Amino acid sequence: MVRPNIGIINAMIRITFGLTLLCFSTAKMVRKPWRDGNWMMIMLASMKVAEGIVRYCPVVAMMEETKNNQQDKEDEESTFNPS
Repeated sequence: MVRPNIGIINAMIRITFGLTLLCFSTAKMVRKPWRDGNWMMIMLASMKVAEGIVRYCPVVAMMEETKNNQQDKEDEESTFNPS
């Protein structure tokens, strides 16, 4: 089970915009079914809705991990530097 890394407000915004984009993309796909770009937008919109429901964003998790690694590296350099 993943630990939530986004807040309630952020989750609600993701769900709202994801559903809006999903409806828009689905309507466009109905009018022009031969275009492949609509499928990509539908996938992205559904991922945003899922992120909002689960309250976990993999991009935020990567950013936090990178930030923690940089801080650890800086701490090691400052502890081992005798000057």
